[in-house]
Amino acid sequence: MIHPKPSDVPAISDFNKLLDGRVAVVTGGGSQGIGGAIATLFAQHGALVEIADIDAKRAQESAATITAAGGKARAHVLDVTRPDEADRLAQAVLSHHGRCDVLVNNVGDYRPLVPFAKSGPASWEAMIRINLLHFYAVTHAFLGSMIEKRRGSIVNVHSVEGMRGYPCEPVYGSLKAASAHFTTCLAAEQGRNGIRVNGIGPDLTQTPQVDYISGFEEASDLWPSWAPVGRLGWPEDQARVALFLASDMSAFVTGHNIPVDGGTRAGSGWIWSPKEGRFVNRPRHI
Repeated sequence: MIHPKPSDVPAISDFNKLLDGRVAVVTGGGSQGIGGAIATLFAQHGALVEIADIDAKRAQESAATITAAGGKARAHVLDVTRPDEADRLAQAVLSHHGRCDVLVNNVGDYRPLVPFAKSGPASWEAMIRINLLHFYAVTHAFLGSMIEKRRGSIVNVHSVEGMRGYPCEPVYGSLKAASAHFTTCLAAEQGRNGIRVNGIGPDLTQTPQVDYISGFEEASDLWPSWAPVGRLGWPEDQARVALFLASDMSAFVTGHNIPVDGGTRAGSGWIWSPKEGRFVNRPRHI
């Protein structure tokens, strides 16, 4: 089965620029993945994009691609899971622009994958750093300037696994749930300061980190069973929702976590496969 990228609706770039002149920080904004797609789409809509990524090559490639296409972007190479590095990012952005209008917290990782019964403090701490701590650290670093300007939109990219039971990795699922609830709580606190906070929970989206194509070619006809919309998701699908939440199109939306999952949360769940000896969300056999 061929997995075409979304093309049956008008490209959002065909509409008016939704972020014209706004400063947008995207963590994990290196090329190819969800962060890169968000950075690219934001730039197409006139944002001045500040890309933060731990991988220098990815960060610079993303910024260079945006610049070559006529957009504006700068790359910052740092580790946002470290609070001091998050502060350094904020200082670099605020000293250059004087403000941050949009913040996208996009960093996260499924690894290190260790079954909970065999895990321990070292595994938990590693998972906490990359899947939760940076939400606090980066948001805290930029929040003061947003409060001062009485304006801002924060978009937290977590996972659909934070909005449903996830038997494969309870620590990962619980951290994504914490990220989603942090989103809701911060929105309730900061709305009176002109700051909106929302989250998106991806699922079944093809990225360099999670490959939904390789190894499933012989079962690709089952996509209508795996996802109610009947197809694979792409980073651009996530980017479009992030753009909506970042822009004034969602001016009366805050505190929400939107599953961008092709309907998997609504239409299905995880199923135990005795033949495979594990929980699966794309069964080839039960």
